[in-house]
Amino acid sequence: MATPPASPDLTARAQLTYVWFTATFAVTLVLTNIIGTKLFLFDFGPLNRLLNDGDPITLTAGIITYPATFWLTDVVSELWGRRKANAMVILGFGMSLLMLVIVQIAKALEPSPFWAVADHGFEDGVAMDVAFSAVFAYPHILLFSSMLAYLVAQLFDVRLYHFWWRVTKGKHLWLRNNGSTMISQLVDTIIVNGIFLRFGLGMEWGPVAGVIVAVYVCKVLLAWIDTPVIYLGVNLVSRFLGLERKAAPLSAPLA
Repeated sequence: MATPPASPDLTARAQLTYVWFTATFAVTLVLTNIIGTKLFLFDFGPLNRLLNDGDPITLTAGIITYPATFWLTDVVSELWGRRKANAMVILGFGMSLLMLVIVQIAKALEPSPFWAVADHGFEDGVAMDVAFSAVFAYPHILLFSSMLAYLVAQLFDVRLYHFWWRVTKGKHLWLRNNGSTMISQLVDTIIVNGIFLRFGLGMEWGPVAGVIVAVYVCKVLLAWIDTPVIYLGVNLVSRFLGLERKAAPLSAPLA
């Protein structure tokens, strides 16, 4: 029996919701590239000895937002299907490139002498401009590695998500969520840190491997935390759109 066509109200609401997810994805990704220039120390406790000779691990602040992009692609994959998820990934890539171009233009503008924050030690526009340029000083090798890693990992995540969907015949949402995110996050971590730390900063493979393991441990923990959130997100969006959730759906209902 053929599936009845969706009502105009459902179609319009589904399209608007997809636009919302796409916009959130793009903003989150752009924010990741902005805050990712900050490095911070994270204490893994007893794991420090294994990962970094007992010292806290240096991580990028982008780890705050980047894992959320995988949650967004998984929700879109679950409800809208592979094509819509891939389109969202490509759009995010384009918005990141646009952000980088705009930042370079802003860096080239001559600073005003009135641009100052004396309370923070920046007495004039020149000092402020130096600080501004330093924050957005993206090394070319880092840009290359991060953009390559993003595109490969996100498209890989969408493909893996639907691979696990076929393998499990629509069962076990937690498996396709974690099975796609954890593998694609590993690919992302290896590409970024392998290229930037080894070839950009000239670090030896031993310390590079330690950073890769430490960063990946963080991402795995975040992926596990993400598991109940994916169920919550899919169920809330399904209820909002009035979709009937099957125990083992064989395809995305809005594909």
